[in-house]
Amino acid sequence: MAMTTSDVYYDMYDREIFASPYDVLRRLRDEAPLYYNEQYDFFAVSRYADVARVLNERDTFLSGKGMTYDILKACVDMGMEMPEGLFICEDPPRHPIHRGLVSRLFTPRAVNGLEPQVRDLCVDVLERVTDVAKFDFMTEVANLIPIQVIGMLLGLPKSDQAELHAVFHRNLHEDSSDPDTQALAGIVESAAWFDRYLDERAQKPADDVMTQLLHMELTDETGETRTLRRDEILTYLTLIASAGADTTAMALGWAMKALGDHPDQQLSLKEDRSVMANAVEEIIRYEAVSYHAARWVAHDVEIHGQMVPAGSTMVVLPPAANRDERQFPNSDAFDIRRAQGQNFSFGFGPHFCLGASLARLEMRVAIDVILDALPAWSVDAENSSLVSGIKTRGWEHLAIET
Repeated sequence: MAMTTSDVYYDMYDREIFASPYDVLRRLRDEAPLYYNEQYDFFAVSRYADVARVLNERDTFLSGKGMTYDILKACVDMGMEMPEGLFICEDPPRHPIHRGLVSRLFTPRAVNGLEPQVRDLCVDVLERVTDVAKFDFMTEVANLIPIQVIGMLLGLPKSDQAELHAVFHRNLHEDSSDPDTQALAGIVESAAWFDRYLDERAQKPADDVMTQLLHMELTDETGETRTLRRDEILTYLTLIASAGADTTAMALGWAMKALGDHPDQQLSLKEDRSVMANAVEEIIRYEAVSYHAARWVAHDVEIHGQMVPAGSTMVVLPPAANRDERQFPNSDAFDIRRAQGQNFSFGFGPHFCLGASLARLEMRVAIDVILDALPAWSVDAENSSLVSGIKTRGWEHLAIET
């Protein structure tokens, strides 16, 4: 068993660390690059190179038992099984089959063609706060844009989008340290919504992703070519909608916070939109929405001279790796003109986020519209609060003053 000799302590459930993690994450990188938490029985890596290794070595660090600590533990300790089609929690041979199918829906050409519609949607949302001196950015803006974009793609009725987002948000940010928490309750709850929509699409096809999935064919791991089963379609739809709605909303919140805390760079970006794409990369590097990811160790593996035994839980920390000084000089500084490289906010390797290009488009367009719609802004920290849960880190409420 590997031992942590430093007195640094980390667990993803600690709310004080969650509120301000970067000092602890720096100590992990420097003092305990392979960290072991005895209470929760997990190993963790925090340096850039180690996170890249774990996320890329799919035969050693498996995804099939869950992509976060709470879900993985439910699989290992309680025998919970993953729904088929939840490809972020799959290994070969199923993972490349299911991922390849969904990737057809998110080609660069398809995503880039959405920009005019995304811009119109952002303009409509921002109109409600253009002349408001103080507002909650999360409830008035950030939570609305991604679910409406996803709704447009999937063909979700606009009247249902807010309630469906609430389902995703509640389940992604619940307190999973509670033993009564159902790890995949959100999938079950949202699948019930999509089941109704699929009945309508079967009778009345439309130009949307739901209709496309009803008619798509795959060659599964047995070699059979077939259309998707209904349970597979429901899992796909839930995954696409929940991931796209939550993580992009959290990222937009961090964009407002980072630019609000750095008025000089807010002004610089307002005056020079040519650096917008680079600014988006800096925002997601500086504040990674993904608070942690988890993998199951398939066989004994050596890391930093210590043996991690087969059957262990390995946690990777994107917020730590994204600020590793070994990769990003002056890593704690926010700099929209920084020379960018690979960061881990959208994952890495075989499980790199399929929706990354769509999320980047939404952020780029939304920030552009925000800079046009609002004068300079700042954040009222006392009236802002972070989300609960351990999967993603972002704002529940973000008070903006213009």
